[in-house]
Amino acid sequence: MADPDTPATVAARQAGLTFEVVRMPRPPESAEDSAEMQGLRLGDLLRTIVVRRRADDYVFVLLPGGRQIDWPKLRAHLGVRKMSLPDQDEAKAVTGYERGAITPFGATTAWPVVADASIDPEATVAIGGGMRGVNLHVRGADLLAAVGADVADISKGDG
Repeated sequence: MADPDTPATVAARQAGLTFEVVRMPRPPESAEDSAEMQGLRLGDLLRTIVVRRRADDYVFVLLPGGRQIDWPKLRAHLGVRKMSLPDQDEAKAVTGYERGAITPFGATTAWPVVADASIDPEATVAIGGGMRGVNLHVRGADLLAAVGADVADISKGDG
């Protein structure tokens, strides 16, 4: 089956990123299941979370599997007092993607990207490919460079 063209794969190619498109054989039951199906460590499976800083101002947060946003650290890093997660309708409106398929690549607005410092720049990592069940496998450092990530210690957990 041919690789799907999604706004994410088109944008990643236009950014000059070298990546492999990986289709999931079935919906994963957990992050651990997803990592296993893709032959990756849990910490190399990246989630893209859209976070609202204030009205009409968002950031993408790249977070390894097994880790959670450390809200005080993220607020301090961004210099804001309050942040929140938009509901699924708002997230789709500001990114163009449904929850579970959100990625900085090809989003309707190029919101800033904050990536957790625990992301391994030398590892192959997986990031959403713009539709459910499709991921892009890419070298961590290349991903961070392509999205212009602001790398900071913004998480807690075991990933």
